[in-house]
Order: sequence, then C-alpha cells, then structure tokens
Amino acid sequence: MTSTPAIDVHDLNVRYGDFHAVKNLTFQVERGELYALLGTNGAGKTSTLEVMEGHRTASSGTITVLGENPGDRHALRPRTGIMLQESGFAPDLTVTETVALLGRLSGREDRVERVLEVVDLRHKASTRVSQLSGGEKRRLDFATALYGSPELIFLDEPTTGLDIASRDALWSVVDDLRRTGSTVILTTHYLEEAQQRADRIGLMHQGTFRHEGTVAELTRSLPAVIAFSLPTEAPSPPAQAARIGEASFQIESHELQRDLTALMDWARTHDVALEGLSAAPTRLDDVFRAIEPTA
Repeated sequence: MTSTPAIDVHDLNVRYGDFHAVKNLTFQVERGELYALLGTNGAGKTSTLEVMEGHRTASSGTITVLGENPGDRHALRPRTGIMLQESGFAPDLTVTETVALLGRLSGREDRVERVLEVVDLRHKASTRVSQLSGGEKRRLDFATALYGSPELIFLDEPTTGLDIASRDALWSVVDDLRRTGSTVILTTHYLEEAQQRADRIGLMHQGTFRHEGTVAELTRSLPAVIAFSLPTEAPSPPAQAARIGEASFQIESHELQRDLTALMDWARTHDVALEGLSAAPTRLDDVFRAIEPTA
C-alpha cells in the first residue's frame, strides 16, 4: 500500500460570487482511515465534499484524491464509490438493472448478485426502483457505492431512512471494506455514528475547521460534568463545585475519575448522600453544541 494520503487538501477555497464558502482549508486523510467530515449548517462541508468527489471545481488551492486530480473522472471512477444523499435512480429500471448499469459506468468489476446479497436486496432484484421503500432505496444507493470494493468510498448521510437492523448491517459491510484496505469519508447528522466509528473527525464551521482530531482529542477540549444535589443540612461542598440551583451543584472536570473520586471521598467523610449523582463524560455532540452559531 502506498504511503501517500488518500486525500490531500491544501489551502482549499470555494467561492460562490461574493460568498466565501470554504476558506483556506488544509487536511489529509490517510489510507484505510474512516474520516468523518462534520459541520454546522452552512459550514462549507457540502462544498468541500463536492470538490473531493470531483463534482465541483475549487476556486483556489490544491487537492489530490488517490494521487489524482479529483476532476479526472476517467482515472478515479474505477477506484471510488460515492453514496449520495439522493442518487436519482431511473424509476423504471429494476434493482438488478440499476446496479448493473452503474457498475458498468464505474469501470469496476463485481457480480450484481453478490452486491445485492451484501445489502439484503436479493429478494428485490426484479423490483422496479419506483416500487422500493425509502430504506430500500438507501440500500440500493449503498450497493452502487460498494460495487467492486473501491479503494475510496464517500458515504453522505448513509443511514438516513434506515431502521436499526439495516444500519447495523451497513456498518458491518463498511467494517469488512475497511479490513480490505478501503478508505471511507463519512458525513452524518448522527453524531454517535461518528463518535463510535471515525478514526478522525474534521468539524467545520464558517468555512474552516473549528476542531480536527480523534474523538478523544476533540472531547478533551471540553470538561466532563459531575452533577449532584445535597440535603439542606449538608456542609458546604468541595470548592470546585458550582451552585446551579437551590441545592444543586455541578463540577466541570478535565480529570473525571480523579474529581469524582475526590467528591465521593468528601461525601463519605461527611456522611452526606449525593442525591441525583451523575457523571457524564464529554461527548462529540457537546463539542458540536459548543461551536458558536453562525451570526
């Protein structure tokens, strides 16, 4: 496997007239990574994704995808799979015809039957696209992206409209693809999916990255929270506890285990019941909410 990044972006800018959607964005995606590109509304995520997919030309900057110019579809189409939010399949084609057609157009080789088995659509092989449910159409989207087990796969909101079992099945297939070396670019509004599965995350806001790194690195940027209440007759709590109500307190902690242990020791020493005690580690959605909304 080559050591060059799967995606290499330097000083990417995308403008629409006077609107500067993406501003001097620089990042890399390593081979075999699952990289989640997330963003607030209007952050520039879609524009960035479209440039990487070869669907939009950058205003300035340089970008390579698998060592190629992303606009060179002849070079990249056989090596990349793209699952768009809405693919716009021809409604009169059957499931088999759709996968076969898009498979041939991609230049990748596979068996339609194998792909339909993987996405659990074998029983719908002769069904017209217009007769599929929303979840079945999403699985068909996925089928066309994974056809031929491409080196690089873009998954744009892949689990929208899928039930829990179908989501689990999709991620099982993604795991299999990654074991064979595929690189995955994910966009999703389900932040728990990114938290659970991404090797690294780029979190965009107003055209650039507000945060980038592993989930652990991003969540360390905010404190965890310990919350509890005390009886009215209780002594004053530890100094770092902030009062948030008449009898309620909160401790913000970057060392959750240490500070929770200290609080428990204090309660034991003073024979105090910590009512409603909760200790919540920082989650990715906390980091997301902490980004200032666009003015």
